Amino acid sequence: MAIDLTRRAVAEALGTAGLLAAVVGSGIMGERLAGGNVAVALLANSLATGGALLAIISTLQPISGAQLNPVVTVVDAAAGLLPWREVPVVVAAQMAGAVLGVLAAHLMFGEAWVSWATRDRGGAALAISEAVATFGLLAVILGCGRRRPDAIPGAVSAYIVAAYWFTASTSFANPAVTVARSLTATFAGIRTIDVAPFVGAQLVGAAAAFIVLRWLDARPSA
Repeated sequence: MAIDLTRRAVAEALGTAGLLAAVVGSGIMGERLAGGNVAVALLANSLATGGALLAIISTLQPISGAQLNPVVTVVDAAAGLLPWREVPVVVAAQMAGAVLGVLAAHLMFGEAWVSWATRDRGGAALAISEAVATFGLLAVILGCGRRRPDAIPGAVSAYIVAAYWFTASTSFANPAVTVARSLTATFAGIRTIDVAPFVGAQLVGAAAAFIVLRWLDARPSA
């Protein structure tokens, strides 16, 4: 039985909220416990994010597809897997969920509800990193989705944990995540001024992945 748009949108909001609560909350916890060791804090942050993604995607994939990411939603629509008329609703749910996740993390750790981020993530190198990170994420999703959809939860989670470490930007790879993380002056934050370059790079990376994977997986003409 098809699941209606309202339930799918709520699932996307809850899933994205859970993701942001994990990203921001584990960043706060990791930084507090690491005693100034940024590598340890990042390790805690990446492992917690990967674990949360595995659980969230496994839970919500049968309901909404567990896209949790506006660029994934747009690429799904471009691939004919989602009607374009549903995209604004799903993206709005993801954005709202992301903000709620940040607020939840702040409340759990006794932080101010909203605290504008001051962490500098500017520069061409980090923007390029976001394009690479998003290309890789979409390549994993598109590649697995075509022939091994059951592998998506584990593959996406493993990729994000790795991308935290092999990209200079620590792999945001998600416009909703990027915007919401500008609302936290904690380990996971990003200055508001750096949001637009990150999102632009993410769009470029997603578009490139869609084009390349579509070409790689093209069916031979009869």
